[in-house]
Amino acid sequence: MPYLNWISDADLINHTRNLLLATQQARVKKQREFHKNVIDPFQAIFEMSGYPMNSVDWGTAELARQVGKAVQNKIGEFHQNLLGSVANWNNLGTGQIVDLLSTTNQIIAEVKNKHNTVTGSKRVDVYDQLEGLVMPNTSIYNGYEAYFVNIIPKNRTRYNRPFTPPDNTTRTNRTSNVLIREIDGASFYHIVTGDQSALRDLYLALPNVIDHILGTAQLSNTDKIRLYRYFAMAYS
Repeated sequence: MPYLNWISDADLINHTRNLLLATQQARVKKQREFHKNVIDPFQAIFEMSGYPMNSVDWGTAELARQVGKAVQNKIGEFHQNLLGSVANWNNLGTGQIVDLLSTTNQIIAEVKNKHNTVTGSKRVDVYDQLEGLVMPNTSIYNGYEAYFVNIIPKNRTRYNRPFTPPDNTTRTNRTSNVLIREIDGASFYHIVTGDQSALRDLYLALPNVIDHILGTAQLSNTDKIRLYRYFAMAYS
C-alpha cells in the first residue's frame, strides 16, 4: 500500500531523502561555523537566566535555531518538489519565473514556505510578476490562474482569495484580480491533488517515510502526537 495516493512512493522517498540530507549538511556547516558569526553574549545570558538553562543547553538550542533558519528555504523547495511530482503538474525549478505549472489546469504558482518569507514591498513585486504572466494577451500564460502559495499561513487561517498586497509607495493596494490569488498550503495541496486532506496525510506519513530512509524509528508515539498538535494548530 502506498504512503499517499497522489504521489509515488519513489518520488516521496526521494524528495524526503534530499531534505534530510540538506538538514544534515546544514547542521555540520553550522557546527563548523558556530563561532564565525559573533554570538550575542547579552542575548545568551538573558536567555540562559530567563528559561532557565545551562550553557550547554543554550548552545544546543542556538545551534538548532541556526540550522532551522538555514533549512527553511529547503523546506519550501521540498513542497515545490512534491507538488511538481503530482500528475499534470510540473516543477519548473528554482530561479525560474514561477515555481509550478499545470497546463492541464491552467495554473501557475509561486511557492513559499511561510507567510513571512516574502514581506513588504516584495509582496507587490510578486503580484506584478504574476500579473505580467497571466494578463497580457501575448503571454503563454494568458488567462491562467496565478497563485502565491504560503505553505504555513498567518494566524492559522485557511484562505483562497484575491492577492491584493499594499504598495507603500502609492499607499494603495494592488487591484483585486480573480486570476491573481494567495492561498494557504493545505488549500493549495487540495487543488493540486484533489484530496482535501493531502497536506495532513503528508504530515502523518513523513515519520514513516523518514524511518524507512534511515532504517530506524526516529520518533516515539508521544512525539508524533505532540507534533500533530503543532500541525493542527497551524491549520485551524
